[in-house]
Amino acid sequence: MNWESYLYPENEKPLDRLVEGYSNTSIFRKVAFVGDSMSSGEFETCDENGQHGWYDMYEYSWGQHIARQNGLTGYNFSAGGMTAKAFIEREGNKHGWWDKEKAAQAYIIAMGANDLVSAKMEIGSVEDIDPSDCTKNKPTFLGYYAAMVARYKELSPDAKFFFVTLPKIHLDWHNEIAEAHAAALYSLAEYYNNCYMVDLYKYAPVFDERFYSHFHMHGHMNPMGYLLVGKMIDSYIDYIIRHNPKDFEKIGFINTGIKC
Repeated sequence: MNWESYLYPENEKPLDRLVEGYSNTSIFRKVAFVGDSMSSGEFETCDENGQHGWYDMYEYSWGQHIARQNGLTGYNFSAGGMTAKAFIEREGNKHGWWDKEKAAQAYIIAMGANDLVSAKMEIGSVEDIDPSDCTKNKPTFLGYYAAMVARYKELSPDAKFFFVTLPKIHLDWHNEIAEAHAAALYSLAEYYNNCYMVDLYKYAPVFDERFYSHFHMHGHMNPMGYLLVGKMIDSYIDYIIRHNPKDFEKIGFINTGIKC
């Protein structure tokens, strides 16, 4: 067996192959999935009168697919309609998402659509971060997002963070927002240590009308859609770990108190 050609195919890009079975994501034993409805397995209904209903179905979320596939403990720190601002100001405390016993080895954060598309919040920059006190960050999307990261770094100092971008869709105006969102997250990943990008904007298939017809139900994904996104994010993290093995060799010691 030529392990190098197996692990590192020539000119491989992050989503050139979807993992099956255990992936390198399984080296994490506790992972937190932080986000909004798309991280919550939310299903949307529409009755005969055109009235919509929204239901967080965590067991169908892409995060729980990753957890089951890799035999790890996965926490959903997410809810429909969630924004980084709401997460920091009330929802994190309300739901116990800062609890010490839920400190994770990795945090996969997929948030931004409600902030930037629905609430039209100013995106901001790393200049909005107060390095000495995250509660004093400026009230921009990146300011609140960075505050989430800072809080979790205090809770789990050696944890790894994966920032998920918005995918491209069939609407140009949305893609302009998604491109700015990705650029902001890249700058944040450079600002903090132990942060990596899961760039669905660049590498995932375009969520166009044909994609929507297969994988969406009303305004949210259907069961097959969440499964596919789980496979993509799992595969992307597997790619990151394979290509940066020295970064992840001490994962087993995170939150154990063991120094090495």
